[in-house]
Amino acid sequence: MIQTHCSKRKTRRESCDARSIERRVRQQLADGICGNLVGLWLLVPEHLRLGTWDLLCGWTGKPAEGVEARLALQLVHEAALCVTGIRQERCLRHRGFEVANGLPFVATDPAMHGLLGAHSVAEAEALQIALGQIRHASGHYAGKLLAIDPHRIVSYTKRRTRVRRPARNAAATKTTQTFFCLDADTCQPYCFTIGTSAPTVAQVTPHLLELVGQILPASDQGALVVADGEHFTAELVQQVHRSTRFDLVVPMPNQPYVQKRLKDIAPQEYTRHWAGLATAKVPYTFARNDADPFYLLAQRCGERPQEYRYKGFLCTADRDGLDTLPAEFPKRWHIEEFYNADQALGWQRAGTQNLHIRYGQMTMALLAQAAIAQLRRRLPAPTSQWDAKHLAKELLGGLDGDIRVRADTIVVTYNNAPNAEQLREQFEGLPQRLEQEGVSPGIPWLYNLKLDFRFR
Repeated sequence: MIQTHCSKRKTRRESCDARSIERRVRQQLADGICGNLVGLWLLVPEHLRLGTWDLLCGWTGKPAEGVEARLALQLVHEAALCVTGIRQERCLRHRGFEVANGLPFVATDPAMHGLLGAHSVAEAEALQIALGQIRHASGHYAGKLLAIDPHRIVSYTKRRTRVRRPARNAAATKTTQTFFCLDADTCQPYCFTIGTSAPTVAQVTPHLLELVGQILPASDQGALVVADGEHFTAELVQQVHRSTRFDLVVPMPNQPYVQKRLKDIAPQEYTRHWAGLATAKVPYTFARNDADPFYLLAQRCGERPQEYRYKGFLCTADRDGLDTLPAEFPKRWHIEEFYNADQALGWQRAGTQNLHIRYGQMTMALLAQAAIAQLRRRLPAPTSQWDAKHLAKELLGGLDGDIRVRADTIVVTYNNAPNAEQLREQFEGLPQRLEQEGVSPGIPWLYNLKLDFRFR
């Protein structure tokens, strides 16, 4: 038995054995469904291409016929819709949502917490690695330039924990920390890790890069990791240099000793590239450090000596200053753009401090982001450029239509889809399109029924 929502304010316990779920799902499909959440079904073919169902079954460790993987799919689709808050304060029933998960009901918070609480952080990390490997094989990553950055979320926990200042003049607050790694060329995330407000970036980053190392094939050597000034610590730089196959570049602090070191570089060491920009590369060693020397990449702006402005970067590998500084390092800002566009999927609120539960929920949001990223490739502009919240409101949760079954195919009909002609070219005749791509058109969580779309 499982607790479910029968309305916005009422819950009840229902049977969740495999036979009961199949009978009721088939009955709902036979009856037909009308609602404004049928836009969510546009993600179903992307799940088939991505292998989402196999990933969820592997994470739950339960038979595919059971309820566990379907509950996980509910979490994925809730993230895609950017819904937040307690489930009893909103209602997603009878609008095409629950059947898209292979369920005849919407499970409640206790049921979801029971599912997430039964799995460890290591299992969530294994799911992220498997997802990342699939995405790499699908061409989602270039694998040459990686951006890492901490993302801190205000927490209202009553537990005693370390407080941090979000800005120099702001009050210190409790936070939950997330640490993401992004492909800076394709703007797609590899993986993330989370923690309380206590760990520092020097403590967390090596493990984050270890996860990325398991995603990228061993043949991909020398990928460059760009980070912000918070990562400039001798401990972190040395550990990345010794223990990973990645190169790291971080900006040095704008302190007097750094400025003196930059100004002491001989003028002939600088290479002038164009008006107002010159770079130099010299060895650099931390004090009280017996490791191999690193490289100080100096950037000098200005044409006359009295106008010179200096900026220093530390790199663990012998790289060209022109390629690294003006060309590659500015791409680090793509990770900030990623936060702004996609954090509504599930990375903008701290939630519970039971980290294994939060880790699992955020990993489901990562699955939703992967499916949405694939969907964007098939959407016309400007829809493909909308941020996650706008896309959820106007497309995934804003299309009115109906769902019916014809023979062995579920037919989803949209009555008000924008750019219907372009969508028709991408989605009508879906079973044949999937077969041409080498993807089975049967939906495993919907008993191998096929899916097709109509646009009116």
